[in-house]
Amino acid sequence: MFIVAGQHGKSRFSLSPKAIANRIKSKGLQKLRWYCQMCQKQCRDENGFKCHCMSESHQRQLLLASEDPNKFMDYFSDEFRSDFLELLRRRFGTKRVHNNIVYNEYISHREHVHMNSTQWETLTDFTKWLGREGFCKVDETPKGWYVQYIDRDPETIRRQEEQARKKKQDLDDEERSARFIEEQVRRGRDGKETEETPAYTELKRESEEEKIAFNLGASSSVAGPSKASSVLGASALKAAASSSSTKRKEPSSSLDSRAEKKKKSALEEIMEMEEKKKKQQQPVRTDYWLQPNIVVKVITKRLGEKYHKKKAVIMEVRDKYGAVVKMIDSGDKLKLDQNHVETVIPAPGKRVLILNGPYRDTEALLEGIDEKNFSATLALDSGQQKGKRVDIAYEDFSKLA
Repeated sequence: MFIVAGQHGKSRFSLSPKAIANRIKSKGLQKLRWYCQMCQKQCRDENGFKCHCMSESHQRQLLLASEDPNKFMDYFSDEFRSDFLELLRRRFGTKRVHNNIVYNEYISHREHVHMNSTQWETLTDFTKWLGREGFCKVDETPKGWYVQYIDRDPETIRRQEEQARKKKQDLDDEERSARFIEEQVRRGRDGKETEETPAYTELKRESEEEKIAFNLGASSSVAGPSKASSVLGASALKAAASSSSTKRKEPSSSLDSRAEKKKKSALEEIMEMEEKKKKQQQPVRTDYWLQPNIVVKVITKRLGEKYHKKKAVIMEVRDKYGAVVKMIDSGDKLKLDQNHVETVIPAPGKRVLILNGPYRDTEALLEGIDEKNFSATLALDSGQQKGKRVDIAYEDFSKLA
């Protein structure tokens, strides 16, 4: 034995070399067939396991298990299932992963519950059971079984629904603008087709007997009559040809001006629609909604049953997403994230504060609740639109303190 001086000069006995060697050997994972789940004891070899099975403590555990074997098997099965699903959720989330990868990581923990003490004989049976019970999505491939965790947390489901609703709203706006542009293009095409094309005709006299008369001045009468008339006739024909060419150019220029007006009108309509959309969306919705002096409900379970489902008043907002709240019942002050609280809907006739949307930071009076559409009818009590009635979703308003 080794003797080592301890504190205050007192001596104490240290571990023997054999004890140190036994502890070094017992580190890490051992063989599964030499593990006793009832006693939670791991043996290093077959002789040690045989001696353990003949021990008095093991026999007592067997007697206890023989009284109600289903109780012990159900307990170990529940422990194995909960630990396995917790590892799958925390480590891999909702990703699709091979079941053997998850199991190898699970059994790397020395104090894990062994599968031979549960109701499942193999990992494949356990994987199929997870799929039947709806805990995971499972599928079989040539490489083996794959599992995918199904997250049924109410807050996660609500967040996914909100994201899907926002995505649908954005798609509806894009589809509406695209449909409007297509309508403008179609109207422009129809307008061009209905316009009459100008008809070009030759310059002709109505009758051959009709004569062209010219008024000649005094200076032109001095020259010969035949020469003057020929010169004036040629100039008159040139003037007529030039006038006809200008008349032919007028319809094309008018057509261009009409098309340009149509293009400008369609562009102006699109710009007006975009301006109206911007006005309707102001102020823009944000992903933070905390405001001081409103009543909220604590929904997180991490703080224990003392604060779960209890109401509190927001005293101070920090960094937009956090707040210092004061519990109404106990008066305790807590610092919480906005994901740990939810809005409170009071009884009709109470005052509320709108937290998001076009009427953000506006006080209102609760007049009615529409449970089917998860919204309420509010009468605005401040601002330029005082007295106006609007429908607001549950998550966009809360009771005033």
